[in-house]
Amino acid sequence: MRPGIELDGKRVLVVGLARTGVATARFCAARGARVTATDDRPAEQLADAVQQLRKIGCTLAFGRDVITNFAAQDLIVPSPGVPSNHPGLAAARQAGVPVWSEIELAWRFLRGRLIGVTGSNGKTTTTSLIGHILAGSGKQVMVAGNIGTPLIAYADQSDDKTMTVAEVSSFQLELIDSFRPDISVLLNLTPDHLDRHASFEDYAGAKARIFENQTERDAAIINADDPAATELAPSRPQIFWFSRTKRVASGAYLRGTQIIFRRDGENTVLLDRADIGLRGEHNLENVLASASAAFLAGVASAEIAAGVRSFPGVEHRLEFVTKISGVNFFNDSKATNVDATVKALESFSGGLLVILGGKDKGSDYGPLVPLLRERAKVVLLIGAAAEKIAAQLGGAIPLERAETLQRAVALAYEHAREGDTVLLAPACASFDQFEDYEHRGRTFKQLVRALAEEPRPLHARGREV
Repeated sequence: MRPGIELDGKRVLVVGLARTGVATARFCAARGARVTATDDRPAEQLADAVQQLRKIGCTLAFGRDVITNFAAQDLIVPSPGVPSNHPGLAAARQAGVPVWSEIELAWRFLRGRLIGVTGSNGKTTTTSLIGHILAGSGKQVMVAGNIGTPLIAYADQSDDKTMTVAEVSSFQLELIDSFRPDISVLLNLTPDHLDRHASFEDYAGAKARIFENQTERDAAIINADDPAATELAPSRPQIFWFSRTKRVASGAYLRGTQIIFRRDGENTVLLDRADIGLRGEHNLENVLASASAAFLAGVASAEIAAGVRSFPGVEHRLEFVTKISGVNFFNDSKATNVDATVKALESFSGGLLVILGGKDKGSDYGPLVPLLRERAKVVLLIGAAAEKIAAQLGGAIPLERAETLQRAVALAYEHAREGDTVLLAPACASFDQFEDYEHRGRTFKQLVRALAEEPRPLHARGREV
């Protein structure tokens, strides 16, 4: 039985009015809460949100008018972009006011079973693939969370037969209280968001909270090949490992070309590696995790194989855009950290023209050097992190300071030759020049398609690099 909360008449403060904040404010107002919604941006930058929330009777405060009496609330729900150490949130906690992430509030109203997916990389692909497999098997499925639609927006649509698959971030997990997935998935852990978390240990600790409230009846799926992830293995839920390099005692692994799931000493063949259409070894890991979750959710092996075969991939994740004059263009705008970019580079054998840069997240770009030296012809640098990246690459590969994505695409096309690949895999956040990674990825695709409208012959383009 999930702990409930009565919202009628309660003073609820929603902090931050992006998608999650607006959905939370609407949800609470619909249940009779006295909602105050705040954002440090001015109202004119939030026209759509302002219009929606005023219609449903929310009190609004923006910019310098943001209220400071956080301690006078009954519940505070900050959006993921609001740091958990915000002074107002600290004051509220000291006064005993609950401060919950949106997924905590949503979980208390959600019905049916929940599969929660977290990790540094691969979350969206894995979440989408699990949902795709479950839907293909005939189950009643909702896919939500950090993947696009806030979990709270779907809470009212759930019933006892619903299986919800949610991508959950460290920002969301650090403010849970009772949130408890029936099946949790931890894909991997590499340094990320160190501009927000004080240390890698704090970041890992936030991720590990996905296991915190699970019981012996629940399942945890963990990457056995990732040392940082294995260190976080919990004691209470049943643990199922996945590995692409070795046999596991319980969980999924690769045996020859077959993906096997081992449970209680019995092996079940789930699918063949040939069923996987996604590029890269990291996507083999994503499939192992997804197949494990689906199998534990009651999907038959034949349906798992069919779901993997028919999965088209996810936008902005090693997404093939087009080929122009023999040059391939791939959009991996979701590669917002160094490890994700490493995985993208590993998916190609060579001939790469790589676009890097954006808003730095406290990253070390040094790990990119060996792969860039081996597989890339040139790096095009954009955004605020360009000089830091240039300094840390240390002359290992030719660099072009393109500054903007538009110029980077044009320069990459100028330098490319038949058989080359232009890869957007920025290793950075997007917020210096774009609304989010999706906006960056869509812009990249628009720029590439504009090139395709007037492709130039290869011999007419510029110098070799």
